Amino acid sequence: MLVTSVSLDPREWKTGTAESAADEKLGALVYDRLVSLDNYGRFQPQLATEWSHDASFKRWQFTLRAGVKFSDGTALSNADAAAALQPLLPDGQQISVSGNNLVFQSAAAMPDLLEELASGRFFVYRVRTDGTLMGTGPFFVAETPSGGHGPSSSATAAGDANLAASTPGANRQAHLRFRANEETWSGRPFLDAIEVALGVPPLRQLLDLQLGKADLVELSPELVRRAMQDNQRVWSSAPVTFYGLRFDDAQPVAAAAKLREAMSLSLDRQTMASVLLQKQAEPASALLPQWLSGYAFLFGMETNIDRAKEIRATLPANLAAGAAPLRLRVDVPGDLAKLLGERVAVNARQAAILLQVVNRPVTRSANNTATVSNDPAGGVHLFSWHYSSLSPSVELESMVSTLNFGDSNETAVRSADPEQLYAREKKLLEERRVLPLVALPEYIGLSQKLRDWMPARWGEWHLADVWLDLPEPGAAQPGNSNATSTPAAQPATVSPGAKP
Repeated sequence: MLVTSVSLDPREWKTGTAESAADEKLGALVYDRLVSLDNYGRFQPQLATEWSHDASFKRWQFTLRAGVKFSDGTALSNADAAAALQPLLPDGQQISVSGNNLVFQSAAAMPDLLEELASGRFFVYRVRTDGTLMGTGPFFVAETPSGGHGPSSSATAAGDANLAASTPGANRQAHLRFRANEETWSGRPFLDAIEVALGVPPLRQLLDLQLGKADLVELSPELVRRAMQDNQRVWSSAPVTFYGLRFDDAQPVAAAAKLREAMSLSLDRQTMASVLLQKQAEPASALLPQWLSGYAFLFGMETNIDRAKEIRATLPANLAAGAAPLRLRVDVPGDLAKLLGERVAVNARQAAILLQVVNRPVTRSANNTATVSNDPAGGVHLFSWHYSSLSPSVELESMVSTLNFGDSNETAVRSADPEQLYAREKKLLEERRVLPLVALPEYIGLSQKLRDWMPARWGEWHLADVWLDLPEPGAAQPGNSNATSTPAAQPATVSPGAKP
């Protein structure tokens, strides 16, 4: 995945996109959340030290940590936290300040509020008068190619990390530099600085890692085996990116339930994952992954070409064939999505369904902003979705509402009952307005000198805890004492030179 810009404003992030995933990774360098979730499923205090709720889960109360300061030296207040989180919350949830506490109130139950606040864009920040955002996290934005951005630091970079990243967002710059926050409540990070290079092609990221020019890089699936054969350190997350097909009404044939059933039966997801993606992906039979829902294994997606042909034969002769084939719009940039689209078309044709793949043409304006043409219209869309919330109900309803493939269900949004969630997802899958294809982990290449890499299995990095195993000062080469390393944001690629 290749992204060329980032936004550090959580209010601008678009749920489910690769861009928001990159933004979130970089945001975690600058901001903190009220709570976090560890790899053992336990909630840990962050900016909030205590929390409680009433019997109905409609009122939650959080006590903020005392003595926390933003990177510009101002103290964090309850009002700051409330002002930051209120715009990020869904409709119906309100935050108020009560004494030393933050109070979340809703007419509906919020049994999974902790999961929600421990993930996604729910960071605490303060908006300065010039519009920039300040955080309480382990780093701050020190400089950008266009000039200073955030507090400056004259500290010598004794331990900088280099990450070359493919990242999305709003600050359209080639590099970002983060400096250690000396006053952070959680303790000064081991690294002095992190440099992020944006828009680095996947192969270049791997070459930078091999040449020691980057300490952390994002690996595309087709490069994982090559990196392993080269004895590079490779880490993979749980499946965090979902690829699927979504039907709309732009073409009348896409509304035919029997045609959608035949399409589903024609798809060979196992071949897509094992051959096309070189065993670096998993066939998807559900909208939510097993690690998030706990029930995905109960779903199955059958491949049956003969049955698909039988269903197709019962349909009108000109349906999805002849002069007006069913158009598959590939809405995701990159070669991977194009390959999946072509494979879907091959499978469909095996079932006598004529499918035309349409890659959305992208043009660039004078300010280098990508603009995607909406023509020609497609009855089927190949899309990707990056999981961001640790609440399965919130994630499912966010996917439904954003991609518009089912009726919004307010009761399901707040339900934490696995049986209700399973019934909700089962109904969506049976309607076949959306068909799962594959789910991909995130692959990260690590330099040999990067130590204490302990990310969350759902892809959250903990760069404040890593350090670089560098030669003793006496063994360092002149002029190299301040070498820096560049972190990757989102699916990212680390760039040259990182030193602790």
